[in-house]
Amino acid sequence: MDGLFRSIAGLLLVVLVPAAQARVELVGRTSIPGSATDRSGLSGRYTNAQGESIPANQLGSFGSGITYSGDGDLYYAANDRGFGDGTSASADRFHVFEIKADPKAKSVTVELRATRFLTDEHGAGFVGLSRPDPLRFDPEGIRVGRDGHLYVSDEYGPFVYEFSPQGRRVKVWNVPAKFAVANPNADEETEIQSNRSGRVTNKGMEGLAITPDGRALFGCMQSPLIQDGGRKGVNVRILRIDLADGATREYVYPLAGPKYAVSEILAVDDHRFLVLEREGKAGAEASFKKLFLVDVQNASDVSDTGTSPTNGLPEKALPLNVKAVSKRPFLDLLDPRFSLAGADFPAKVEGLTWGPDLADGRRLLLVTTDNDLRADQPSWIYAFAVDRTDLGPE
Repeated sequence: MDGLFRSIAGLLLVVLVPAAQARVELVGRTSIPGSATDRSGLSGRYTNAQGESIPANQLGSFGSGITYSGDGDLYYAANDRGFGDGTSASADRFHVFEIKADPKAKSVTVELRATRFLTDEHGAGFVGLSRPDPLRFDPEGIRVGRDGHLYVSDEYGPFVYEFSPQGRRVKVWNVPAKFAVANPNADEETEIQSNRSGRVTNKGMEGLAITPDGRALFGCMQSPLIQDGGRKGVNVRILRIDLADGATREYVYPLAGPKYAVSEILAVDDHRFLVLEREGKAGAEASFKKLFLVDVQNASDVSDTGTSPTNGLPEKALPLNVKAVSKRPFLDLLDPRFSLAGADFPAKVEGLTWGPDLADGRRLLLVTTDNDLRADQPSWIYAFAVDRTDLGPE
């Protein structure tokens, strides 16, 4: 699996300094119908509180998180909490896909190879319930370690769990208490009104990265913590977890505005990342679906802030003694040169992963979408070729 963890050269970043247009080529795109079925073997249907239902084996929402396995053209993709609003006990699962991109043919092909369930140490299956439950788990980011184990971040806790390749949990990684809410509740507004700190409802650890050397995880929250401004804030926390001893650090990623959120983070090397930031609109209303190249190397560790409701980060500008990660635009998915924007462009672009190198030495970057398990909406996979010179010297 050395190819998966090979360091990728990159460009030292400077906040707000304009950069040349990245020479990123759209290799191709493909979609999977929302009515497709997975390989879970489940029968019956899931029904939510509104009386809507879907087949229990419906394939969808896997674009919430995707990662290269390090083996041939195989990828792992994790469903998020599943159908609807979390009132049905949808079984948490991940899928094994074979995805091939051909720059010459401008094509992307995909084949589902397997579906596996996520379980605890005793084999009890995790479920996407929004109500408090010992087994509730909302998978968002997924990455592979050097030993083949899977790391999955959760939106509810937030949590970071380590799983065997077959999907059984083997370890729980420490996430500082400040990230959790003291009074979880299935109702969004009730939960928000009942807590003065912790993650905003349904905006937990949306993104997860693993460094190419396999030594650290970087989990990115979807939006600021309640004590950092919540819905009105722009200062999102990135949590670094050292996989040798579990030690953590925290950095600030500044959103372009409070109406945006982070969907994914992908490692370039041990200190630089691609971050996917977007709004939640689809079709012609989509206006902001961008990847930024960020660097945490010179950013302040803000672990000592946010430990109480009164010492969080400010909603907007940071104090002079606090330095955010550096950030520059890298890829605009709505750029006219890709011809992706339009009526069929999805709202929830959520997954990022590198794939195996292309024949000409460029990096393969896959971007995936979450269709929320809606039968009338396909799941999209976009494949891009990234010139290494756009990532620059390390």
